[in-house]
Amino acid sequence: MNFKSILKEIEKTDPEVYERLSDRRHILKSFGSKVAVAALPIALGSLFKKAYGKTTATSDVISALNFALEMEYFEYNFWHTGNSTGGLIPTADAAGFLTIEAHEKAHILFLNTTVTTLGGTPYTPNFYNPLAVNPLYIPAAYDFTAGGAYPNTFDNYPSFLVMAQIFEDTGVHAYKGQIPTLFGNAGILTQAFQIQSVEGRHAAHVRLIRRNAGAAENPAPWISNNIPPPPILTSEPESQFQPFYIGEDNTLQVGGVDITTLPDAYATGGTVPKASATAAFDESMDMVTISALLRPFLL
Repeated sequence: MNFKSILKEIEKTDPEVYERLSDRRHILKSFGSKVAVAALPIALGSLFKKAYGKTTATSDVISALNFALEMEYFEYNFWHTGNSTGGLIPTADAAGFLTIEAHEKAHILFLNTTVTTLGGTPYTPNFYNPLAVNPLYIPAAYDFTAGGAYPNTFDNYPSFLVMAQIFEDTGVHAYKGQIPTLFGNAGILTQAFQIQSVEGRHAAHVRLIRRNAGAAENPAPWISNNIPPPPILTSEPESQFQPFYIGEDNTLQVGGVDITTLPDAYATGGTVPKASATAAFDESMDMVTISALLRPFLL
């Protein structure tokens, strides 16, 4: 967690953030280098409380953050299981996936601290044990084969990559669905946008690995469409995962503008193709939809 980067991003939204936090600006700017990395989430939370303590934290905001926390636990446990499974991930790909796991862990710590600072009770998965060697890893809470529907999740590398792409894409949908709830709190909103962008980069990285490995649908770095019925190949995994991409064929954006009616800068006299229009934006999914999609993977 880069404390200075966090403050720098918040400063773009709230130029007075340093004054809110401390009148000794020079000390604050060196804070990140003086505090142990493990203690940063706690220290950051206390500083947010001082800076934005007068901001009303509604139950909706806490609920949105806890939902994001639930998603982060899910992703962290998926990646930790995959990275810990001997012989699954090729050496050349291991470093990137370990980095993703570390990101998910940092997100959990940040969201835990933020929910607590706002006066809420952080979400914890079933079978959570704070005294465990790694309390964030709760294998008894998850079944990433969905009861045997996807039996090769951790036995076959291509299958693992498909599930990784599905789950990271779902994380992007989940964060975008909760963003509007956070509009009233600039500091938290900034962090949520940053986490969403990280989730998007995770998904793009997995897609690149799948593309280089010769995946049949030749995935693009971004979600490009809803999945049509077979035998049509698209840039998404096979059609059994179509429910995870409902709405991705949307071409309407803010103000009801249909992107396919806009002029295409690369085609004289033409308009934006549907494939390009659907790839231009990530779509959101609400909490109920995401929860239903992930329910088969929960114990």
